Amino acid sequence: MKKDAALQASTSKRDQPAPWSRIPSLVAGAFGLMTIKEGGGVLFWDAAARSAAGAYVPFVLWFNFLAGFAYVGAGVGLWERARWSVWLSFGILTCTAAVFAALGLHILSGGAYENRTVIAMTLRTSVWLALAVWAHRSMARDPARANLEGDDK
Repeated sequence: MKKDAALQASTSKRDQPAPWSRIPSLVAGAFGLMTIKEGGGVLFWDAAARSAAGAYVPFVLWFNFLAGFAYVGAGVGLWERARWSVWLSFGILTCTAAVFAALGLHILSGGAYENRTVIAMTLRTSVWLALAVWAHRSMARDPARANLEGDDK
């Protein structure tokens, strides 16, 4: 009887994520909210932000703005340790890398751009590479630590 209680207690402690493991989900969510705010400002609200943006590349701006919503969703999924958030993280990474490549083609064809767009896309790609790898390692490879109840997770 004592062994069962001890085993159950140790198992439930092991199944709980470490407090530091919530940091990537907070990064994803905060990154998403900032992306929505900044992109939305340039696209919809703030003439000063639009002017300050300079020679922004519209397809990159629209992608980043819309991707911000996926970032927030991924942050929620990572917080909940939902399996789908691993796939979403890799999807965001893949789409970001594809848009970054398209930006490269835009630049090579003589299109106008800002250096900060290249820096921002490098940062976005790097952040989502790190988040996707972290999500995969922490959840997909260790199903005992992931939230595996039900098909909707």
